[in-house]
Amino acid sequence: MYTSTKLPRTSALFISALLGGVIFTSCASSEQTANKSAPQIAANGAVNQLSARENSLSQKVEAAPRSRPQLIKKAAMSLRVNSVDRTIDAVSQIINQQQGDLIGLKQQQPKNDNPRYTATIELRVPENRLEPTLEQLAKLGTLESRNITAEDVGDRLVDFQARLTNLQKTEANLQKIMDRAGSVRDVLSVAQELSNVRETIEQINAQLKSLQNQVAYSTITLNLEAAVSSTSPQPALGLQVQETWNNSTHSLSAFSVGLLKLGIWLIVYSPYLLILAAVIYGFNRWQRTHSSRLTQTPKSTN
Repeated sequence: MYTSTKLPRTSALFISALLGGVIFTSCASSEQTANKSAPQIAANGAVNQLSARENSLSQKVEAAPRSRPQLIKKAAMSLRVNSVDRTIDAVSQIINQQQGDLIGLKQQQPKNDNPRYTATIELRVPENRLEPTLEQLAKLGTLESRNITAEDVGDRLVDFQARLTNLQKTEANLQKIMDRAGSVRDVLSVAQELSNVRETIEQINAQLKSLQNQVAYSTITLNLEAAVSSTSPQPALGLQVQETWNNSTHSLSAFSVGLLKLGIWLIVYSPYLLILAAVIYGFNRWQRTHSSRLTQTPKSTN
């Protein structure tokens, strides 16, 4: 009776110990696997959250009011001036006074189809000096046309700034994850994601700076046209007489040379000309003789 009750208790204790060891081993292997893949999962999570953060930041930015619009201004002006060259020099002085830059110059000399002297100048001035510059340029001649256009890029600027800030945070998070990564595979995976994020940061930063530069500086296209068509002055009387004498003597010499050449040709072909003249003379004499005989024959018959 005592032996039969002791054996079942020993079997139960052995089974419980065996199950406990299996459960402990499974938990330990699960924890080790999770620790090994943690850097890679964290890197993927940081990158996957990038789009969601950008959308949320964009929504917050749209709701926030801006102090003033960010405008890209472009102006075009056409002037009729007395002297294109002097006007170009005056434009250079105005641009230096307004702290601007001359970024393009195209001059077109007078032609037969367009006898007027024209020029096109590309200018860039600070945005707050656009109106004063246009007023000074208009005084250089007669204003033919003037046009100013503006494009508001405030939303694009704010969007670029929000995306740039978000990407910089993601870059910092990926850098921390890379420092904690253990295996080579995890390090390479995080390094690839970090390289992609940095490349996107450089692209957005370049676009942001380009827009900011276009907002800070306005461009002006200035078209200049001479008021009087360019014609060559009439030469002096002495020059005209000399030119006429030269032309006449040249014509006389050319005519003399032509006659001399003709004489040479006649001398060379004179035998053929004599033969031709003899043939013509003989034919005419035969024709006259034959005609006289025809007229005499009826008279003798009567």
